[in-house]
Amino acid sequence: MRAVVMDRFGGPDVLTVRELANPVPGPGQVLVAVEYAGITFVETQVRAGRGPAQRNLPALPRVPGNGVGGRVVALGPDVDQALAEALVVTTTGGAGGYAELAVADAADLILVPPAVELPDAVALLADGRTALLLHNQADVRPGESVLVEAAGGGLGSLLVQLATAAGATVIGAARGDTKRELVLSLGAASYVDYARPGWAREVIEVTGGTGVDLIHDGIGGEIGAQALTALRPGGRLSSHGMASGSWTEPPADVTVIAGAAPTPAQLRTLAAQALAHAAAGRLRPIIGQTFPLAEAAAAHQAIENRATLGKTLLIP
Repeated sequence: MRAVVMDRFGGPDVLTVRELANPVPGPGQVLVAVEYAGITFVETQVRAGRGPAQRNLPALPRVPGNGVGGRVVALGPDVDQALAEALVVTTTGGAGGYAELAVADAADLILVPPAVELPDAVALLADGRTALLLHNQADVRPGESVLVEAAGGGLGSLLVQLATAAGATVIGAARGDTKRELVLSLGAASYVDYARPGWAREVIEVTGGTGVDLIHDGIGGEIGAQALTALRPGGRLSSHGMASGSWTEPPADVTVIAGAAPTPAQLRTLAAQALAHAAAGRLRPIIGQTFPLAEAAAAHQAIENRATLGKTLLIP
């Protein structure tokens, strides 16, 4: 099979496509013929040897990728025969997704509902469960104002939809004006460009001078610090990422939302719920671009350059 392999940490060019032996599913596992593989921003950070996993970087060489969708083409021992040829999305245990074939635990499989297209299901696997987790933890209420950073990305675009559906007034923030139309089409009441000086003052003006009730912060660093200036006294901060390279440091008067880390079973439930929302038309993943497997390096480069909209997928 063809797979993307990295032998060292570094720039996107460390991702190279090679021919590897086909993997064989063990007890309780299946083999999936991958039709789409998801890419997360964290995967670009791990590839570079930095980010939230810097203290626990994986062993090399490795095939990156933790979320795939496709048909089950082989079953390991002790696996229900009914799963043969099932159309599924699944995690892969942290590696092995950027490939034509991937092994996954049968317990991790989520059947794709007939009303959901496979690429949409893959786009929702990681970002959908994370968005629902963050949304539930934040307890968004009708009438509140919510600032969503990276609102034009895979996760941010879902958070915009969820907060809007909960009755909140959403202000979407992203870099550049090209994402404005998308963010507003998802239900955001306003859009701000955080590449422009004074963007946080624009957020305060949108709220009539009071500041927002909640910030969904996936960037951290200087953007996160500026966003905090638009938070009303006693407001809530949901900090879920450090795309800038550092976490946002909140002052003492800010309520930081922090829940217990979800179990694998809870994550599967959340992912299945995200697919159910999509099947019912309540959640729409945005797939801005796809890349063939051979162009995995270009896909990572585009994500790092902030040149993408919504979710980015690989097609083996």
